[in-house]
Amino acid sequence: MLELLTGSGLAMAAGLNAYIPLLALGLLSRFTDVLTLPAGWGWLEGDIALVVLAVLLAVEVVADKIPVLDSINDVLQTVVRPASGGLVLAAGSASQTPAVTDPATLEGWGWVPVVLGVLLALATHTVKSIARPAVNLTTAGAGAPVVSTAEDVSAVGLVVVSLLLPVVVAALVAALVALLVLAVRRRLTGRRERPPGRRPAGPGGGLAG
Repeated sequence: MLELLTGSGLAMAAGLNAYIPLLALGLLSRFTDVLTLPAGWGWLEGDIALVVLAVLLAVEVVADKIPVLDSINDVLQTVVRPASGGLVLAAGSASQTPAVTDPATLEGWGWVPVVLGVLLALATHTVKSIARPAVNLTTAGAGAPVVSTAEDVSAVGLVVVSLLLPVVVAALVAALVALLVLAVRRRLTGRRERPPGRRPAGPGGGLAG
């Protein structure tokens, strides 16, 4: 159970930033004893993977702090973040950590963590994507770098909590579901309350009937 909570927290972090949890897994496994990746995931700590992830993270960190460009980046990340969530949940749930010393094996059910990770990362990404345009609009773009930095810090915090205190992740998942429902509800309410556009003018300058 704890291993799934560890992976779930990592997947939620991927929904905020696709590359922070992947890079964290690779670096921690390669340079520390905090985490040991399972067989088959050793490529994450290889030179090529670490360099590529570091470059992609740098691009993401910059792009996500520029108004308008951050929304475009969110659209592009709609596939990347859920995919990363699937990867980190599968890898994280099978890794040895300070809280999980004997990870359970899911014989024949290896696809379950991947699907769960995709869904959790997609939920986090959806909340982020809905909230960011509203932040940009209400702050004239000034809030983008502030909120983006808070998201990056939150992603790092989620990685730490997932590895050291995975029981806390259960409450975070519940909070994520509540935020997702609230964000979607507000989005739908906003669309219903939007005033209808004026119809094109007909002959004679009046409104078309």
